[in-house]
Amino acid sequence: MDRVEEIKTAIASLSPEDYRRLADWFRTREQTRWDEQMDQDSAAGKLDFLFREAGHESEQGLVQGWPPSK
Repeated sequence: MDRVEEIKTAIASLSPEDYRRLADWFRTREQTRWDEQMDQDSAAGKLDFLFREAGHESEQGLVQGWPPSK
């Protein structure tokens, strides 16, 4: 049995409380990794096209404020 299969088997045997704790840990870990990747991509200029696109659409009056006015 490879390592991933061992982990999957161990997870399947967790109590509901331990499973919840593991799931919370995993979600937090993934969010942190996502945030770090977004920071790296932003610093490298990989997201600049989004700012240019938003600026262009704003100039055309296509961007609305949030929350929308009533």
